[in-house]
Amino acid sequence: MTDSDRLTADEMLRLVIVGLAAWVVPGAGHFLIRERKRGVIIFVTITALFVSGLWIGSIGVIDRVGSWPWYLGQMLFSPAVGILGKIAQNGDYVCYGRPLDTGQIYTGVAGLLNLLCILSAVYMAYCGRGGEMIGSDEDDTGQPVTEGDSNG
Repeated sequence: MTDSDRLTADEMLRLVIVGLAAWVVPGAGHFLIRERKRGVIIFVTITALFVSGLWIGSIGVIDRVGSWPWYLGQMLFSPAVGILGKIAQNGDYVCYGRPLDTGQIYTGVAGLLNLLCILSAVYMAYCGRGGEMIGSDEDDTGQPVTEGDSNG
């Protein structure tokens, strides 16, 4: 690894900020790297999935003690899940049977999907792809390059 391959402190800080923003609010990491439409789509879909899980099984699906594997998946959605977990633990939000199982699946899957979106935002920020179509190649002048082009 050469010195030119290493990240500077500013670049590393930018990646950390993008990752934390994407964890705190789903889609915020993409929003920061100028992928506004993608960020809004991620926010709406993942939040709708998480809220659907809460609606199906109540806030009781967030169980920090009895269902800690699901809780870890749910925590990937946002740190706000920790606050909801404390509220659920202190209140009388008992949930049993299929609504509990379905709600935990929905909220856990929402957290895992957000993990994928966090990784996507950080990778796109690392590659410098914010605001650019994924997979597009450009030459030195900024023009798209196709397979048959020879710029020599």
